[in-house]
Amino acid sequence: MIIFIFNLLTILTQKPMTKSSPSRIFLLILALSFCSFTTVDNTALTTSWVRINQLGYQPSSIKVAIWTSKNNTTPSKFDLISKQTGKVVFSSTQIQAFGKYGPFTTTARLNFSAFKTPGRYIIRANNISSPEIIIGEDVYRHTADFALRYMRQQRSGFNPYLKDSCHTHDGFVLDGKKAGIKDSTHFDASGGWHDASDYLQYATTSANATYHLLMAYRDFPQAFMDENQANGLTGSNGIADVLDEAKWGLDWLLKMHPSKKIMFNQLADDRDHISMRIPKEDSQYGKGFERPLYFISGEPQQRGKFMNNTTGTSSTAAKFTSAFSLGYSLFKAQNPTYATLLSRKAESALKYANQKRGVTQTASVKSPYIYAEDNWADDMELAYASLPQLTKTGKKSKYLDSAFAFSEKEKITPWLIADTAKHYQWYPFINLGHYELAKQTNANTKAALIENYKDGINHVWQRAKQNAFYRGVPFIWCSNNLTVSFAMQCYWYRELSGDYAFTELEQANFDWLFGCNPWGTSMVYGLPNWGDTPVDPHSAFTHLKQYPIDGGLVDGPVYTNIYKGLIGIQLAEADEYADFQSDLAVYHDDYGDYSTNEPTMDGTASLIYLLAAFDSQSKSYQKQEGAIIRGKADAKKIALVFTGDEFADGGKSIHKTLQKTNTKASFFLTGNFYRNPEFSPLIKSLKDYGNYLGAHSDQHLLYNDWKKRDSLLISKKKFTDDLNANYKAMQKFGIKKEHSPYFLPPYEWYNQTIANWTAEMGLQLVNFTPGTRSTADYTFPEMGTSYRSSDEIYRSIIDYAKKSAEGLNGFILLLHIGTDPKRTDKFYHKLPELIEYLKKEGYELVKINELLKNTNASTF
Repeated sequence: MIIFIFNLLTILTQKPMTKSSPSRIFLLILALSFCSFTTVDNTALTTSWVRINQLGYQPSSIKVAIWTSKNNTTPSKFDLISKQTGKVVFSSTQIQAFGKYGPFTTTARLNFSAFKTPGRYIIRANNISSPEIIIGEDVYRHTADFALRYMRQQRSGFNPYLKDSCHTHDGFVLDGKKAGIKDSTHFDASGGWHDASDYLQYATTSANATYHLLMAYRDFPQAFMDENQANGLTGSNGIADVLDEAKWGLDWLLKMHPSKKIMFNQLADDRDHISMRIPKEDSQYGKGFERPLYFISGEPQQRGKFMNNTTGTSSTAAKFTSAFSLGYSLFKAQNPTYATLLSRKAESALKYANQKRGVTQTASVKSPYIYAEDNWADDMELAYASLPQLTKTGKKSKYLDSAFAFSEKEKITPWLIADTAKHYQWYPFINLGHYELAKQTNANTKAALIENYKDGINHVWQRAKQNAFYRGVPFIWCSNNLTVSFAMQCYWYRELSGDYAFTELEQANFDWLFGCNPWGTSMVYGLPNWGDTPVDPHSAFTHLKQYPIDGGLVDGPVYTNIYKGLIGIQLAEADEYADFQSDLAVYHDDYGDYSTNEPTMDGTASLIYLLAAFDSQSKSYQKQEGAIIRGKADAKKIALVFTGDEFADGGKSIHKTLQKTNTKASFFLTGNFYRNPEFSPLIKSLKDYGNYLGAHSDQHLLYNDWKKRDSLLISKKKFTDDLNANYKAMQKFGIKKEHSPYFLPPYEWYNQTIANWTAEMGLQLVNFTPGTRSTADYTFPEMGTSYRSSDEIYRSIIDYAKKSAEGLNGFILLLHIGTDPKRTDKFYHKLPELIEYLKKEGYELVKINELLKNTNASTF
């Protein structure tokens, strides 16, 4: 009974109750009534807590919980208890005690990194229990895509969340005299993202966010799914959602740089702040629904009584250059016309950046709060480091030399040293150029750049090692954005140097974002959905309409003295975190606090990169909607997969190539294919050679709606009968179900229900790995823009192999055994060239059952 009360009270006190939790109040009264006749120490129950990362921990990662207490007790040992059995599975005395921090008298680090068994647990120390702890390879899976929901919700122009349009009249020019533009001249500037809970739009934050999204796809394409169209509405379009979102940003940046001599820094201003409203209701700028566009002149701008400190054009224009350059490299294979435009704009943006070297700040009218960016050398470094991918070899060296020269002007991002800053004073909060340049330069230059990262990390470490949370990031406005950037810098340092000295510091900053902080709350709305996350953010979406802002990263805690000096903050409800506020820092999950609880678009974009990076560290198979879509990425193995239904014209050629190159592949064929007498000799030859032969549905059914993925078009019985008929057709060739447990869905389209039904039959659903255009080898010219030539398909595979951090490791590369006669450019003719390239690059080509050999289909 005592243990029950301990657990119940611990759960109830993880987050103080709100007026919306009457059931929690009832349970608390019930628990307290039990306590009235027990010997439990109530003081200990309400003054000590264990903080954890609520998302969970990967088995091989650093795993540390934080003991916090308002009394002088520190545990001498702690236990890890299985949620399933209630038994202690791990005990440790590895406790590093610290003193006072924030509201706590004592704190300590409880290190359980040595325990690596996946499962669900709680930590118990001094009779205090933690929230549920999850250990598993997939704890961060699809979290980056979850955060992408907020980016889509922030869209201006057409908003897919609201299924409505807003700000379609933007905008009219201000300060355009330098380019000969009269004030109030209209330029089309619709699109892009709203910056935060207000509806201003800044080129500097939008370009930075776009770069982070592009970089996330380039470095970790396997972390992202394709469940949305380019307009953000539900439905696959063959492009990863993160790349669709990045293109939304690029399209707006193109509008903000419409010609060589015109570039805009800002759309709308702080007159936006007059009220909370849904975005389409903006009309306070004097021209109906049209909003002002601030021209980048390189000169200070004044509106009302406030003058900013603009000194030049470099900081914003250089960010344009970087985003356009990276966009070019990622779109050149699939959309060469668009990529050419981005290339041209990247070069003109660089000229604009050099027009007057200095920083461009934002403008305000009514308040003193602006994005007071003071540095620009880091932006120029990144711009020059990004340009070589656009140029021929002759200019590449020159651009890299220029990038390094700028890197010497800002070796360390200043906030890492200063421990304080004005709002967005040193933006972005990480030097992206060091990372991009280090990957392209020689040993000496690379070593210098890595040392720059290390020096910056060390400055933070000197502060962080003084407290149990390893908190060295200052509590300035948008402290969570800084935390994300610092974790990224630690990650990049580890990746570039191979030095793991700061791994625990890196993990601590990541853990902080998801609950391992004094307040015990995640700083990301709805992530995880079972945890303590923001519920009352400073957002019109939630405040006016109760719309969830899934995935939005809120600003985060600020120094208490900053909070007390801000204008217009008034909490709407009683402070549910009152016990955890201190003279050091405050955080409020309250609509009235715009300083700590407002989500930001650019901070969320940075978080998407970080989540994708942590997800990529998983050593498990990658899944989507219950299907395995990629093998383990820790080995250079690829499964060549061919599907077939009505066409088999490439069969003989493919079989001959496989024999000649001593390669085995996997063939997923429909019942229609297996029953076709013309294809029987081919099937026998493929089987006799030792290839894997599997099922692809009997009648090549479409299981679910193309636009509404969750909408099934068949019943469970029809699915089961059809798949059994497929296996029955396979039996004529001696292929038994138990020898062919992997099933690839028709049209490569399915949902979680289909995966569940597959598992109930003792089979495992598999699908292709996204990221290349290989699946488009069935297209023909009459299909218009969907058509992809064999050269384009081949190049997309090679480009992915070169640019992805993990290459094609674990890839399920899908092609077709035959195509419509209207396609005369048959990709299977390039198969010998492709296999030769892959083997030359060290890839082992294996069958699907060998790629996934450690899986047991009946367990999924």
